[in-house]
Amino acid sequence: MRTIHLQMVKVASATLVVVSVALLPGLALAHEGASLPYGSFLSGVAHPVLGADHFLAMVSVGIVSAQIGGRAIWTVPATFVCVMGIGGLLGLVDIGLTAIESGIASSVLILGLAIAADKRLPVALAMTAVAFFAIFHGYAHGAEMPTVANPVTYALGFMTGTATLHVTGVVLGDISQHYSMGKVLLRIGGAIIAALGAWFLAQAFA
Repeated sequence: MRTIHLQMVKVASATLVVVSVALLPGLALAHEGASLPYGSFLSGVAHPVLGADHFLAMVSVGIVSAQIGGRAIWTVPATFVCVMGIGGLLGLVDIGLTAIESGIASSVLILGLAIAADKRLPVALAMTAVAFFAIFHGYAHGAEMPTVANPVTYALGFMTGTATLHVTGVVLGDISQHYSMGKVLLRIGGAIIAALGAWFLAQAFA
């Protein structure tokens, strides 16, 4: 059984890296799948899933939560989703928040570094950090909502997609914590995520 779990960790980690790299060429393009009805629930779900920067940040939030353990497993992701909803409202009314892409890129970089460090962060610090980053992610989603036909349905979609990615990260991180090799793979994955975050940040300032 331990061998099966370890293989699952290896496959999941490899999949995360492969998907991330595969999504890089489309980073500057729309996050949604072209075949999905624009503004629908499914297109909202696809927004964080198909965007490499959003995808990595959401999964990383779950992994960091699992690394901390305890109540952080649900409080940290829940904080992100709730504050992201507030960020979406701010984007909807367009308060003029700037540096959205650099804020999102920074979240990928910092979360990747946190995973690579594999330190048990204080829950309050983790919640504060993800709340800050969630504003930028939510704002990016919300800024598109005035142009969609069903903004409420779309918002429910991107919040559902985000929560799903958080759960994916929690499961991946939780399983990995039980195996020394799993922890090593997570740290390597975190370093790769941080490197991609640095690349995203450079692109944002290019």
